Amino acid sequence: MLNPVHLRTLQECVRTGSFAGAARVLGYTASAVSQQMVLLERSVGAVLFERRAHSTHSTELAHRLAERSRGALAALDSLERETRALVAGDQGSLRLASFATANARVLPDVLAAIVAQRPNAEVQLDEGEPDEVIGGVLDGVLDAAVVFEYDLDPRQWPPELCVEELLAEPLLLALPETHRLADAAEVELRELAGDTWICTREDTAGARSLVHLAAAAGFVPGIVFRSNDYAVIRDLVARGLGTALLPALAVAECRVRVLPIAEGQPYRRIKVLYRTQNTNPLLPPALECLATSCSALAEGWRGGDDTRYRPGVSDHDQSRRAQ
Repeated sequence: MLNPVHLRTLQECVRTGSFAGAARVLGYTASAVSQQMVLLERSVGAVLFERRAHSTHSTELAHRLAERSRGALAALDSLERETRALVAGDQGSLRLASFATANARVLPDVLAAIVAQRPNAEVQLDEGEPDEVIGGVLDGVLDAAVVFEYDLDPRQWPPELCVEELLAEPLLLALPETHRLADAAEVELRELAGDTWICTREDTAGARSLVHLAAAAGFVPGIVFRSNDYAVIRDLVARGLGTALLPALAVAECRVRVLPIAEGQPYRRIKVLYRTQNTNPLLPPALECLATSCSALAEGWRGGDDTRYRPGVSDHDQSRRAQ
């Protein structure tokens, strides 16, 4: 196989007309250039230079080989640049998955930051519940997945995956603005024992968490409406059709009252899963962006800056005060 270093040296020898000229351009000694050309002649099996006492003369074969090698060396240069870009994460692909509320509140900022940092990289996002996306991470189809876990419904993650917590998300009570407890600072769950409840599907962690909380308060919640779309749940609450338990990420612009639970704050934990052996250079900056976005959300909740989650204050109240 022809050595690309030798071919580059050949090109300079032909262009400058001498070994000494090529040596000056390439930063070699004339002796090193001569040795490279000897090795190239052995690989080719033919003489490339007519050597005289004080000069060398390129043969026709040397000229043709120098000319024909330009395209190959240019392609090799391109491959080298692409490889370095892939290693640095400037190119390549990143495949993520997350669940609906995180896709709405967390991932837009994360994806925008990644694309801004790596404009030539291909970033893909899929959506699914934790059990729907774990397999993709295990199989290497996904680089990482953002998932959730309720404190009241703990679960085990595959031991071969790395698990990092991103956010402790409060579970909050959503009441209609006309509810008898709408003006309270916080609500004891037992005071809602006779309410109609709106919840996610029966087989979900959110639904099981509501049942556990209600049982601790001494009642069984009367769940009448179910939907796995929190926008639907919020709208049903806003229309006065019942009370709901919402994770903070699911609280959005809607005319409902959002109140903490007096007995103690339960949480939904937002986590990211990825394979420990994943060497994708785009993964570390993505994890950093996820952590930054979730940290900003948590800080906004603590400081009351996020109007989509401010216990005891509805968006209707805030717009009315702004007027």
